[in-house]
Amino acid sequence: METKYWFVDNFQEIHQHYPQIKEAAELIQRGEVVAFPTETVYGLGGQVKLDNAVDKIFKAKGRPSDNPLIVHIADKKDVDELAHSIPSYARKLMEAFWPGPLTVIVPKKDGVLSERVTAGLNTVALRMPNHPAALALIKEAGVPVAAPSANRSGKPSPTTAQHVLDDLKGRIAGVVDAGETGVGLESTVVDCTGDYPIVLRPGGVTEADIKAVAGKADTNTVLKKQEDAPKAPGMKYTHYAPEAPLYIMEGTAQAIQKKVDEWKKEGKKVGVLAASENAASYRAEAVIACGSRSDLSSVARELYGALRAFNEKPVDIIIAEAFPTEGVGAAIMNRLEKAAGHKWIK
Repeated sequence: METKYWFVDNFQEIHQHYPQIKEAAELIQRGEVVAFPTETVYGLGGQVKLDNAVDKIFKAKGRPSDNPLIVHIADKKDVDELAHSIPSYARKLMEAFWPGPLTVIVPKKDGVLSERVTAGLNTVALRMPNHPAALALIKEAGVPVAAPSANRSGKPSPTTAQHVLDDLKGRIAGVVDAGETGVGLESTVVDCTGDYPIVLRPGGVTEADIKAVAGKADTNTVLKKQEDAPKAPGMKYTHYAPEAPLYIMEGTAQAIQKKVDEWKKEGKKVGVLAASENAASYRAEAVIACGSRSDLSSVARELYGALRAFNEKPVDIIIAEAFPTEGVGAAIMNRLEKAAGHKWIK
């Protein structure tokens, strides 16, 4: 399959009548899937009502069929066409954080969406992205768009169009390139089917942010049983992983270097994922910095690109510094733990 490529200037007003946007939207209308930028990561979009289009998303990514997709909309009024019995606190969250990096899970309306979008669940995950190209594309397509991250399943999510092409060229109809994404980590996913919101996947909107609007909030990112169907993306399967095995370690740079030296004595080629403050301290085959501890938002932006960069390095194993879990740090550590398969070095 030929993968079309469209560049749009992310620093000018983007509207749905751009010829690039119109061509991409026409492909979505015909049941094809197209990658596009959001403020978090690049998404892979297809029509939510067409089984065939949704199947193409799962096939291109190699995504397990029980992993539900997030439905992206361009107008808040679309919520009532897709969902019912929406709690008042969920509407408050939409007003406070949409457009933006927040996904809300609410009861779905029957007979509206492809069952493949919701993986057979009675709920739907909804988000309104805060990116002009994404909003323009969805508006021009004229339909809500199911859009997981535009990468091969299990790999680090894409924050540039080149990341998308590296994973999916020849597997999808096209990619809209508007430059590097801003937040760098996927949206916060909040279960809004109970008496108060439960964070299932942390992101740029923190639990404290949600609590400030809803009055109460909690976090639960773990399935009760592994055989259960995940209610939100990122709960069940290994995600975001580079090709070499990844381990996380708390401690000083000196302690981490000691572990690096142990592995080197065993003949392993070692990579280190480090904060910029510590990167120069390490002696390893590859040291990649991923932002500053004094600005965790920079770590969020650079994390996936750094993990992907190790695939170009001659390393057998990677050790990652742990980061504080305050604010967006909770999302950073959630992604690192998924990438590492929860492998820690104590």
